[in-house]
Amino acid sequence: MKTNKVSKDLSDEALVKKIILKNDADLFEILYDRYADLVYNKCSGFAKDEDEAKDLTQDVFLKLFIKLVSFKEKSKFSTWLYAFTYNHCVNYVTRDTAKKIEKNAVETTEIQDSPVEEDYDIYQLKVDKLRIALERIPPKDKMILLLKYQDYVTIKELENIFDIGESAVKMRLKRAKEKLIEVYSNL
Repeated sequence: MKTNKVSKDLSDEALVKKIILKNDADLFEILYDRYADLVYNKCSGFAKDEDEAKDLTQDVFLKLFIKLVSFKEKSKFSTWLYAFTYNHCVNYVTRDTAKKIEKNAVETTEIQDSPVEEDYDIYQLKVDKLRIALERIPPKDKMILLLKYQDYVTIKELENIFDIGESAVKMRLKRAKEKLIEVYSNL
């Protein structure tokens, strides 16, 4: 049992390496215990009810055990897991698991001035209407907005998560915010 105690004290990244090396479900349980509530909370934002959120959470962890080897430490494990969870939920909602996040490069000239000025509109929205508006925009737009504004994922981390450049991340955020504000305004 000393091994389990030692494993519980490992960082996420070290624990992932150990899980991959040994393909150990017991060690994976430690990772599950650390993140089950967080993953459930993310899934509940996409699910219709509690049971569906629980099912999505279990699906994420089943898929995660298989895909854990694809974690390349380009970002913190928790950031990678959030993106993994969002991608799973987006695929679930859109019913199109073969669809990948588009990898279109965007010209820097298409990006408007300071994102800080644009963010002011997001922060002014009322929470109740915001939840409704978030449900009405495409799941991939909801995903990037929640990663940025709920989970405080940086632009650099978003670049790594989506495997796209800074300008493409900024453009996706800009477009997603515009859609959200438009839907919100029409409520």
